[in-house]
Amino acid sequence: MAEAEQPARLRPEHRVTVDDVRQLMGASTPHFALQLRNRIRKLIAPLPPGDPARVEGEREIARLERIAFAGEVRGTPGQDGERPLPSLGEDEPTRYARPPARG
Repeated sequence: MAEAEQPARLRPEHRVTVDDVRQLMGASTPHFALQLRNRIRKLIAPLPPGDPARVEGEREIARLERIAFAGEVRGTPGQDGERPLPSLGEDEPTRYARPPARG
């Protein structure tokens, strides 16, 4: 996930819309959350307070920061015969993959 922006959005005459923000939100996962947050922050920076795209962007920035550091809920509770997938939580220890053995 790059932080580069689509050329059309960089044109001075381009008016940032809620749809622009939502296009970036579509790829949001914990792994890419901070990159997307940065792209949305840059996109909405010139917009005035109260602009619909800015409001949507600020709301999404807050959500991306939450999932970047706390993970996201996966699965749904209460399905018969299945247990939900575990989610990362703030109270769970950070897990690291072991590097491959040298030899």
